[in-house]
Amino acid sequence: MNQEWSCYNPQPFHDELMLACQESRPHSRKLVDYLKDLSRAEFCHRVAESERVIREMGITFTIYSDAGNIDRAWPFDLIPRAISGSEWSRTETGLKQRIRALNSFIQDVYNERRAIRDGIIPEDVVMQSKGYREACVGMTPPHGVWANICGSDLVRHSDGVMYVLEDNLRVPSGVAYMLENRRITKRVLPDIFNLLPISPVSPYPEQLYTMLASLRPDLEQPTIALLTPGIYNSAYFEHAYLAQQAGLVLLEGADLMVGKDNYVYMKTIQGPERVDVIYRRIDDDFIDPEVFRKDSMLGIPGIMRAWREGKVAIANAPGCGVADDKVIYAYVPDLIRYFLNEEPSLPNVPTWVCRKPEERAYVLEHLPELVVKPANESGGYGMLVGPHSSPEKVEEFRQLIQENPNNYIAQPTLSLSVNPTWCDDKIAARHLDLRPFILSGKDIYVTPGGLTRVAMVEGSLVVNSSQGGGSKDTWIVDDQAWEGGVQ
Repeated sequence: MNQEWSCYNPQPFHDELMLACQESRPHSRKLVDYLKDLSRAEFCHRVAESERVIREMGITFTIYSDAGNIDRAWPFDLIPRAISGSEWSRTETGLKQRIRALNSFIQDVYNERRAIRDGIIPEDVVMQSKGYREACVGMTPPHGVWANICGSDLVRHSDGVMYVLEDNLRVPSGVAYMLENRRITKRVLPDIFNLLPISPVSPYPEQLYTMLASLRPDLEQPTIALLTPGIYNSAYFEHAYLAQQAGLVLLEGADLMVGKDNYVYMKTIQGPERVDVIYRRIDDDFIDPEVFRKDSMLGIPGIMRAWREGKVAIANAPGCGVADDKVIYAYVPDLIRYFLNEEPSLPNVPTWVCRKPEERAYVLEHLPELVVKPANESGGYGMLVGPHSSPEKVEEFRQLIQENPNNYIAQPTLSLSVNPTWCDDKIAARHLDLRPFILSGKDIYVTPGGLTRVAMVEGSLVVNSSQGGGSKDTWIVDDQAWEGGVQ
């Protein structure tokens, strides 16, 4: 593979593995040398082997399209992304700080509202958020934690700094694919794991179970269920996988009921059996037709009543989506300072809030250069990437911003970092991001690394799997591996 690597040129972008052409970063040197030593035929054989394993294991993801829902094999690239242990230690600290502040903010929103009263965040920004739920006012979940599972998306800019792009607090997905990426890589490239001390991700299911069990500290062995919308959901593979790996009961809404005593029961052939904790993978709108959407066939009538009485714990707690809002995102650094009395360890991407007249004026003047996002969309939908958009699209967003400025933020078009990726029968630079997963209950646990998503199309910045992005295994490499401590 030496010839392919000698032709590889990441310029002008920051590369996760390479310092320059043919010069690897210290923490990735053994990985790159290992890949270079493989013949082209051997590497292609291992790529084909990884594709075969994915098909055999049935690792799929559904893409929603106008032509119908398309089930596709999970898009995986064999060349890992590596991060040094010392950098990850700082990143992990910043992620823990961020989720502590976000949970404090959500608790405050539904109770004292000190941050609003003290002018840290405007009241209308909070009250107009699509994630705000009046039904949650006065509630305090176990440990005061609302977002028990968070997936914060990180990106590295050309300055080498890792920025938080957004926080996914409602029903973040992707962790099963992170786990499977590691299993595939270990199966196809087993030798490399003997050369480098790579932090394991396999403890995640156990950590998930421990966190969920901690939401019912009054019970020694709580019954824990994963609530799924069913087999037609795009992330159903993940729901079934996590239930099996973590020892959870996989259930749909029709399998559950709320009894006259306001406890939640699953229906079994032996009769009703109580469920104590629910890891829900459906949105608030569908969780309880008595409170939210009355036409929902996915939820459980009365579950909000059971939750409010403390007879069932729900992760993530209803209403946590108030902090999963791209306008509120802009205020997170101030919320960290306010609730924790600390400076943010991980920076936000610079953000202009269009509800502010002076910032809106700047955005409208520089629209072709910026990325514009609506407050509550996800998956890369409903946004404008100015430099890659037509003049007609830019003008469409100009009108949208002018009509409803409160719904939009804008950010600079970042020069996302790249990683060597096997595309079109060659190694090429492709842009990527990173989604670590943070579990919060009695304690906080951060996955070492996370799900690296890759924009497989040359020049594209859209990494979302729902729009054709791929993924990579993410390695946190102990610093001793490249400081001479590990041979």
